[in-house]
Amino acid sequence: MTPSLAKIHASQSLPPLRVGFLALTDAAPFAVAEERGLFAKHGARVQLSREVGWATIREKIVYGELDAAQAPAPMLWSTTLGIDSVACPVTTGLVLNLHGNALTLSEQLWTEGVRDTRTLRDIARRRSGERKLTFGVVFNFSSHHLLLRAWLRDGGIDPDRDVRIVVVPPAQMFRNLAAGTIDGYCAGEPWNTLAVREKIGWCPIWSAAQQPGHMEKVLMVTEHFAAARPAEHAALIAALVEACAWCDEPANREPLARLLACAGYINQSAHIISPALTGNFDCGHDRIERTPDFHVFHADQANLPSITKANALQKELISAGFLPAGAVTDLLPHRLFREDIFNHAIRTNAPHELVSS
Repeated sequence: MTPSLAKIHASQSLPPLRVGFLALTDAAPFAVAEERGLFAKHGARVQLSREVGWATIREKIVYGELDAAQAPAPMLWSTTLGIDSVACPVTTGLVLNLHGNALTLSEQLWTEGVRDTRTLRDIARRRSGERKLTFGVVFNFSSHHLLLRAWLRDGGIDPDRDVRIVVVPPAQMFRNLAAGTIDGYCAGEPWNTLAVREKIGWCPIWSAAQQPGHMEKVLMVTEHFAAARPAEHAALIAALVEACAWCDEPANREPLARLLACAGYINQSAHIISPALTGNFDCGHDRIERTPDFHVFHADQANLPSITKANALQKELISAGFLPAGAVTDLLPHRLFREDIFNHAIRTNAPHELVSS
């Protein structure tokens, strides 16, 4: 028995890893690893836990109620630095996916003549003296917030002065748009497609088109967990990497939509989940876009938590004003993104075809 396998066998006396995720299409690797037996194949005992929002994910990681979780990549910075939460050193050894988000605006804005960020500008400024246009993001430290702010600025809209931005859990975006409490949102799938199919919203842009190659979710753990349970962590990463590779195969996208439709995952019909997965994204108002890279789970070294990715995101967070002056150093990305953990997991657990891909 290899040392790695011996450590995993020794870990069988420990409780299962509690792993959190949200009802999102890009939670697919967790569903696939569970339903296709990949966790068990790699020696990871896992108990999946669907959570209601990113703040819940963060709190459960911080207080030890979850061992690992799907998380927006910028959450690594806010949690480690204690921004809007108790400070807790966290890290990642796996990027779960690239892209996967879109911006949805209300049908009322379409009726008023909005087609893009520039046609939104006049309405935003006109309303700034009364009820400001209100947009939802899923978490303050998220790609969604960065993408929304960048899109608004492209049209000359000041995201801090001209509009209001509020945090709404992904699965609640649709209901808030339908109720008129928000005028639009940036969220992951399938919550954009649902708004389009129910004819309460339309999508002017999606994240792969707005910022090609942007990092989306990571597997977040505490530094303590990574140090204390390295064999289980490696097995978890290896199982999810194999699941990511399966998710990226075009032939698997329709079966994946059916799997995610189940009550334990997204609990929406497969025809709502399928369009973005199969690369035929419905923007609304008879506009179907061919988007083969709407979701990227494995291609182009998507899963590698490289220092290059970490440095780029930290620079973006600083530029957006999300990080207080002097709060970070050039060393922080090396703590947050652990390429060494990823490489160890792949070498010791993954099949040859994943090591060489």
